[in-house]
This record gives sequence, structure tokens and C-alpha cells, in this order.
Amino acid sequence: MGLAQEIRTALNGALAPTTLEVINESHMHAGHAGDDGSGESHWRIVISVPSLADKSRIARHRAVHAALGDGIIGRIHALSIEFI
Repeated sequence: MGLAQEIRTALNGALAPTTLEVINESHMHAGHAGDDGSGESHWRIVISVPSLADKSRIARHRAVHAALGDGIIGRIHALSIEFI
């Protein structure tokens, strides 16, 4: 299973989003700092989680990081999260 699917599985299981896009942006950072050559270092998540709607931006980001856990977060150099 690739990292994109691991991210989807973790977020779907922990947060039950109504919208979830997992976008690999690693190709845009090839050769830059943090590019480990894996092609899976830079990610953008577009997500809607109704249960987090009343939370602060920081609380929503923390919830996503907690859902992904250290095993996934530790393999990502850059993560952009957009709540819709």
C-alpha cells in the first residue's frame, strides 16, 4: 500500500470525513530540501470533517496529525491541510 492510501485509510478511520482529497505534491519539490527521492515527501490534504467544524484551526490540524500518527507523520517532510 502506498503512502497516499495509508493517509486515506487513517483519516477515514479516525475522522470520518465527508470530503477527502490526498494530493501528492512531491514532484513539485524534486531536488529541494526535504526531498528524499521517494516521491512521497510532500502532501496536501483537502478535508471536510463536520465533527471538527466548531474547533479552532490549530485543534483541527492537531486532530489530523493525531489521526495520521507518528508512523505516517514521520515519513512526510511537508504537509499542507486545507479544511473545507
